[in-house]
This record gives sequence, C-alpha cells and structure tokens, in this order.
Amino acid sequence: MRYLCGMQNEITISKLLANLKIEQLNEMQLASIKAIEERGDVVLVAPTGSGKTLAFLIPLVRKLDPDLNKVQTLILAPSRELALQIEQVFRTLGTGFKVNCCYGGHSMSIEKKNLSEPPAVLIGTPGRIADHIDRENFDIDSIYNLVLDEFDKSLEFGFEKEMSFIIRKIKSVRKRILTSATQSIDIPDFVGLRTVSKLNFSIDQDKIDHLSVKMVVSEDRDKLLTLYKLIGNLGSGSTLIFCNHKESVERVSQFLSSKSVINEYFHGGLEQPDRESALIRFRNGSNNFLISTDLASRGLDIPEIKNIIHYHLPSKGDAFIHRNGRTARMNATGTTFIIVSADEVLPDYISQVPDVFTINPEFDPPGNPPWITVYIGAGKKDKINKMDIAGFFMKTGKLQKDELGLIDVNDNLSYAAVKRDRIDDLLLNISDEKIKNKRVKIQIAR
Repeated sequence: MRYLCGMQNEITISKLLANLKIEQLNEMQLASIKAIEERGDVVLVAPTGSGKTLAFLIPLVRKLDPDLNKVQTLILAPSRELALQIEQVFRTLGTGFKVNCCYGGHSMSIEKKNLSEPPAVLIGTPGRIADHIDRENFDIDSIYNLVLDEFDKSLEFGFEKEMSFIIRKIKSVRKRILTSATQSIDIPDFVGLRTVSKLNFSIDQDKIDHLSVKMVVSEDRDKLLTLYKLIGNLGSGSTLIFCNHKESVERVSQFLSSKSVINEYFHGGLEQPDRESALIRFRNGSNNFLISTDLASRGLDIPEIKNIIHYHLPSKGDAFIHRNGRTARMNATGTTFIIVSADEVLPDYISQVPDVFTINPEFDPPGNPPWITVYIGAGKKDKINKMDIAGFFMKTGKLQKDELGLIDVNDNLSYAAVKRDRIDDLLLNISDEKIKNKRVKIQIAR
C-alpha cells in the first residue's frame, strides 16, 4: 500500500481556498499546515473559532491517495455536532473524495451501508467508531492519519476506553494530530505520540482584553426576572445564555417562553434531532436566544454572538474563557454579562470586579426574529441539495433572493430560513407542488 506522508496529490491550497471562498489563511492555520505536512505528530492548541478544522483538513486532504479505495484518515470528535460540522467543512472543500460521518443516534444500518463503499475520510464520535471497528464494518489497515479533535473534551466526556481501543486496533497510523482549545490537559500514553511538534495559539491576555465584561446585580437570589430585564435592555441581538446544569437550562427556557420570548435550549440530555434543530434555528436567525450548558462553549460552529450571559458562573476559569470566546472570536470585540445575586462572591479567576451594568426599568420586550425555519421532509438520501431547495422556493414559492436565508440539508430532512413576513405566501404558493418530481412535506418547523 502506498503511504503519501511525503508526497502530495494534485489538490492545491489555492484551489481549496477558492472553493471555500476565502482569500487567505490565518497565522495559526499556516503554521499548522506546515507542521502537518513537514513534521511528525502535531499537537495544536488554539481557541474555539480560530479555524482549527481547516488547519488539519487542508494538509490531510493533500495526502489522500485517489487510487486507494479505503479509509485513509480517521477523525474522532467528542460530540455529534462537532463531527457533523467537520463533515460539512470537508464537503465545502470540494475535493471529490468521499467522506462519511458516524455518531450515536444515527442509523447504524445506514452507516454500515455507507461504509461498504469506503470513504477516504471517516469522521465520528469515539463510541460509534469503536462499534464499527469491533463489528469489522470497514478495513482499518490503510488508516495512516488519525485526528483527535478537541481530544481533552473526549476525555472529559468519558471516551478514554473507546479511544484507547481504536488506537490499539489501528496499527497503520503514521501521523497523529491532536487539537484542543486549552493547554491544561495531560495526553494519555495510549495516544502513542512520537516526535511531537507542539503549536500553541491559546487565548492570551490581549485577546481577552477585546472582551467587555459587565456585571448585573440581581435583587433576588432567583435571577430569572433579572435575566428577562437584561435581555430586554440588550435588544434582539444573537445571545447565548449559559447555565451550569441542564435542569437550569430548561427552567430558564420555560420562563422566557412564558414571557413570549422565542428561545431554544441545548444540552447533552436532548435527543440528537432536537439538538440539531436548536442549533440550526440559532445559526439561521430564527431564534436569537440560546440557553445552554457548557456543551455550546467549544467546538461548535456557532456564528458571531453579540452577547454572552452567564446566568451561572462556571467553576473553572478555563470554562469562563471558552464561554466568552463565543463572542470575542479572533480579533473581534464582544460583550459578556455576569448575573450575580447581591451576596454572591465572584470566583478567584475573575481577578478584577467588572463594571456594573445598570438595567433600565423601561424597556421593550424582545420582538420576534426576522426569520422563521421551514422543515422539508427530504434530504441527501432523496438526492435533494441546497440548490434544489433554493430554486424551488424562489421559482415556485416566489421568494426573492434576500427572503431566503441559510439552508441545511441532512440525510433525510432539510431546513431553510425564510423571512417571517413571507412564510404564509410561500406555503400557499408551494402547496401541492413537487420538488424534483417528489411530493415532500413542507411546513413551519416545530
């Protein structure tokens, strides 16, 4: 079997960037590509939102052998959302190489069928990938590149046994790439690192200083009413609200809903379709308020956030930085708000008491978002793509280009953002119509 560690296929970085519609890579990405292409194993530490996915995908794509019909690169991610995000980025690269994504909550039979025609790149969560390897659903003897993305989170989520099993089974690995958003983690021996290049682009104080931190004092120990008043003062900008426990997440969401504030909640206890739906609505602007545990603080492709609100402060300083990094991404500025009760003591990781943000008692409740999400009961398995949906909605549904927002296509269903004031006309225009000669259920997503 040929191993392409020292040679490249004909895919150029400039071609990949053109497919991505970006002009240049950042400093971290350039350094990572050079290290991955020229050196041995690589450990990359860089903050969420800095572009780590491209930093390892681009050099690995250039090492794939188009004549080898086997899995050549395996990428492990701690969450289903991150695995799907990596898959989407890979598809956007437009390489022509097959990619598949495997994760818990997805049909095992569909995954097994997909693996019968092996992808060049396989992405998945440790538990599901370990299951496929144990069942011998694909050959592992040509996996030359192994990526452990957000590897510290995989350890934190309890995947050490599965990762150890996978690495022990794969004997062919030549290059290991580990990524993380934090330095404070020991790399277990089972990873098997050799001749390691460590790249550290972690958040420094200068980047933290881009973030404006404000403190909001709640008169009551129960902060719900204070939270409602705060978001009323902040308006309808994209806002991520962090709680420490999933029960608190749901309680806050229910309270805001009782105040007619459109919101979604997100935590690890939700079923996969509900988690995906919540993130899709938040990304496409159908919902401006996402209440979450720390699951949303790292690894997920969440767009630029206007405000971060800590309904609860985390126990560790690293978590505080990662949460805030959702808004102060790269060189952008952002604002984060800490809600504290009058007798609450700030943790040690907040060395300087933030300025107090005074809530104006006179405010207008947040209005409805300008977009609404439409459910389409067909997806990739039905040979439906984004262009099919866009064309159908604009030609048959009579939408203008600026009245159709982000479109997400999954295996068996899709979602599209539509301007709220055009939804009734759209549904009327496309009722009883077919998309690509298929009669498909289309309705407002619930």
